[in-house]
Amino acid sequence: MIKLAWDKYTDRLIPVIVQDRVSKTVLMQAYISEEALRLTLETGDAHYFSRSRNEIWRKGARSGNTQKIIKVIVDCDCDSLLYIVDQKGNACHTGEYSCYYTEIKSSDL
Repeated sequence: MIKLAWDKYTDRLIPVIVQDRVSKTVLMQAYISEEALRLTLETGDAHYFSRSRNEIWRKGARSGNTQKIIKVIVDCDCDSLLYIVDQKGNACHTGEYSCYYTEIKSSDL
């Protein structure tokens, strides 16, 4: 049995990185609560915890840009997760495929 380090964070939310199964593109980073993880594992649909709305949300419930869970992997410290997903549509709320599309250069600092 895996014991995740929920108590490591004062808000009891664990960060999760999301990666596309086929392209290996890192799509986004979000947070999960224990309930969001349970829903993810039970339904096969990615669920997250919105810190701004203070609620659980299912990816794509409004946009249709869903994430089907292929695999959930825990890191060595049990304090972050990696979701491998089949992404339908864009992952980013801006309309970009991935949330990681802006490069920072030394001249930007």
